[in-house]
Amino acid sequence: MDTPSPSFAQLVPGMTGMVLVGSSVSVSHTLVDAPLFTAQAVRYAAATAILLVVARAAGARPVRPRGREWLWLAGLAVTGLVLFNVAVVRGVAHAEPAVIAVAVACAPVVLGLVGPLLERRRPSRQVLVAAPVVVAGAVLVEGTGRADPVGVAWAALALGCEAAFTLLAVPVLGRHTPWGVSVHATWLGGAVLAVLGPASEGPSAVARLTGVQWAAVGYLALLVTAVAFVLWYSTVSAAGAARAGLLTGIAPLAAAGASTVAGTGAPGPSVWAGIGVVVVGLVIGLRPRRPAAGAAPDGGRAATTQAAPVPDRAR
Repeated sequence: MDTPSPSFAQLVPGMTGMVLVGSSVSVSHTLVDAPLFTAQAVRYAAATAILLVVARAAGARPVRPRGREWLWLAGLAVTGLVLFNVAVVRGVAHAEPAVIAVAVACAPVVLGLVGPLLERRRPSRQVLVAAPVVVAGAVLVEGTGRADPVGVAWAALALGCEAAFTLLAVPVLGRHTPWGVSVHATWLGGAVLAVLGPASEGPSAVARLTGVQWAAVGYLALLVTAVAFVLWYSTVSAAGAARAGLLTGIAPLAAAGASTVAGTGAPGPSVWAGIGVVVVGLVIGLRPRRPAAGAAPDGGRAATTQAAPVPDRAR
């Protein structure tokens, strides 16, 4: 079965989540000198608490993982949260930041190929055509840079972890819902980081966080983790990983916009060109498909038809 075209309403949460992620670049920059693992452990612990409170208020009750679900969720937390942060920090020691950003921007291609396979669907030719266009636009926005072989390896790991953040959620979204996946990802990731922090940065590392860094951690915990995670997984669940993956191209655009608002200067010609290319890629990949000629009226999966629920592999 091919992947149905999503409705615009199904895409809005993911789009909003990517805007939050992209616009947080300036906030994240304040944590460059902070103890990495400790700051991230605090972030995910706070996000877990926020998610539990808000989920309860919303009537969503996360359920306990069982069987293979533990492997999917633990893998998501370790790769998508912990290793991703390590790859980015270690990678910029061997490569310019743009190299890491460009590698991560390739996620739509990976999600377009692998996502439908996990959902037991055929990859969409429409998405596979659009994904490289979105990537090209993101590269124009981010720019390029130099890297040594070690930096390239870290960049490749960052790409894999970025894709894993979405792909490893697919098999468990059916039973756990976006709320449950977000809660389990944050507490598992926070637990791993809580061990790594004292071991590598010392038990007193949390005391080295400044007031500005505490504020940054709070912002990231609330908007870029608790809110953005639920929004992102809502779109993955409704629209599929492949088409949701195209929306990651919005993050670099939001980052460029946030930098402009922060007063770092107007975007250059290459950035404007990249924004245009990303928009073209999104239009190509997300436009409604016409039903095949001769198809039954209710069998063509129109663009406003909701995507089939993600199958639950652990039932």
